Parts: sequence; structure tokens; C-alpha cells
Amino acid sequence: MLLEGIFPAMTTPFYPDGRLYLRKLEHNVERYSLTAAAGMVVLGSTGEAVMLSDDETREVLRTVARTAAPEKVLLAGIGRESLLETLRLAEYAAEHQFDAVLVRTPHFYGPQMQPLELLTWYRALADQSPLPVVLYSIPKFTHLELPLEVVADLAQHPNVIGIKDSSGSLDRLAALVAATRNAPKRSVAVTPIFEAVTTRMILAEAEAEAALAASLIPVDALGAQPVAPAVVMAHPHRAQATRKKEVGFQVITGSAGNLLPALQAGVSAAILAFASPAPQACQEIYTAWKENDPVVAAEKQRRLAEPSKIVANKYGVPGLKCACDLNGYYGGVPRLPLLPLTAEQRAEVASVMADIRN
Repeated sequence: MLLEGIFPAMTTPFYPDGRLYLRKLEHNVERYSLTAAAGMVVLGSTGEAVMLSDDETREVLRTVARTAAPEKVLLAGIGRESLLETLRLAEYAAEHQFDAVLVRTPHFYGPQMQPLELLTWYRALADQSPLPVVLYSIPKFTHLELPLEVVADLAQHPNVIGIKDSSGSLDRLAALVAATRNAPKRSVAVTPIFEAVTTRMILAEAEAEAALAASLIPVDALGAQPVAPAVVMAHPHRAQATRKKEVGFQVITGSAGNLLPALQAGVSAAILAFASPAPQACQEIYTAWKENDPVVAAEKQRRLAEPSKIVANKYGVPGLKCACDLNGYYGGVPRLPLLPLTAEQRAEVASVMADIRN
């Protein structure tokens, strides 16, 4: 699976009493589907994944899969402490046509999570997962950083396709790019304009062709009556009109504050909490970099620096949900023990988001 571009790390909407608000989740997914984002990440750290039961996790995955546009790459955050429970969720994500799974490091037994344990756990996961695995290292929350040598080893596995690194360190990202540069290449399907081909695109095309075939009238049933020639409309996301692209191990940044230098350091994509309220602002940096316009890219990055620092880094999930409310996405309240922002904090978020609109 090709992982390039910007991926909003989606929030999970709740009613004020804490129940899942699935209609608002659908609303957010529909809006992200209209953006230029490459795809969406469901139930990462920004999605309060650790606050959800496994049944609720399945509800969220099912809702997103049936709502997202077929061309959007979907990554499911399914990390659990045990291998067995993680695999069960990987199988569920595969049943609902997700494209890959994002799996954070098991960390509760931190002192025992040495390189051998982590390597064994992820290898066993990749051996059995029906979907490609994206490693997820977020030491800010897990207090455990996936060691460089473990990542380099896992990059050799045919079912481990990348890592999201949320350390915020450019040196670490550059080291990951260098350490995995010689990982085996994979041939992946892409569209004629080199965008990812998703499972849902292929299924949607197959369903459209089946429906067309069922609507055609057999020639021998037409008799002698002249008929107008049939006009077959091209499917807007034809998956069969594909190319192949050689892709290596894909390093993905999790920090909007240094998105441009991360791209310059060799990362292929960004899974960004700040893209949940501001996907367009993040996309503009990526587009300018892709079009080799360093002046515009630097200006777009400068514009993003303070808002992302305040909203995502200072206030975290409550700040991101507040910013979503300001930008037409449903944010609402987080689940306890996280608290919604105070009036003063909301005013600060509104101030820094004033020029970041979608």
C-alpha cells in the first residue's frame, strides 16, 4: 500500500454523556473525503483509542469504512497489549476493507519491553495479520521508543510497510530513513496519476461492473427492433487502470510543527493530529513541497507553527476537538479523565486558529 501525503488523525466524537456519536463521525468522514488528504487514520492517539472498548472500536471502524470515499486510504489503529487481541482487531479491519493497520508499541510492562520482546511481538503480528502493518512509536504517551535496530530489522518483513514516528525529532526521522533505506522494495498498485489504489476502490468498481452487466439486455432478446447504442460511463476511480510503483519502507512523521523539514529529510507521509481540524493547511505544505516550491512551503509551514504548537501540543485532544468545532468538523467533548477546555483556553485556541480555516 502506498502511503504518501497527509492523513488526518481523526478524533472520535462523543455525546456529552460519553456515548459514541456515530452520526457526527459520519459527518467528519464525509468532510475529510472531500479534501485533498490521502486518507484517514482511525483510532490513533488523537482518536482516544485507549478510551474505547473493543466493541466500540469495531463500531467506529465499521462506520468509517462504510462512509469514507473509496479512494481514501484507511488506516485502523488497533494496538492492544496482547498479540491475540490485536490480531482479532486486525481481522475485523480487514473484513471492512481497511488498507493497513497502525499498531502502537505494547508498553504496559515497560521494563520487559526490550528489543527481543518487541521484535518477537511485531514479527508474530506481521506473520499473521491479514493487513499490512505500520509500526507506531509514540514515546510521549507510551514512555517507550521503538529502537532503531528493531525498526531496521522489521523493515525486512514483507508485511511491515512503514512506521509512524511521533517523537518529534528530525534527527530520529532522518536516522529511520537511513536505517531502512535498503529494505526490500514492494510493487504496489497506483492510479495513472500515482495515487494509492485502495481495496474499496476495487470493490466499488467490481460492484459497478456487476450492476452494469445485470442491466444489459441480451442481444437475442432485442428482436428486430433498432436500439440506440449503449453508453458506458467511466467509473471516476477505475482501479483496473493502474500502474505499478516500487515502494520501500515508508517513514511517516507525526508532527505538524516540523512537517516541511521532515519531508525534506525523506519521510513519505504525515499522520497529523493537527490535520484533524486543519487538513487543508497541512496539505498546502505537502503540495508546495511536492511541486518544488520551497518559498511557498516555508511560508505555509511558518503559518502553521504557532497554531499546531498551541492546539495539538499544549492542549492535546481537548484542544484539537475545540479546533474541530471552529472549522466545521464535530469535535465535542473528550472522555474523562480528559476535560474540555475552559472558556479562557477556548479563546486562546480560537485566536491562533483565526487564520487557519478550511
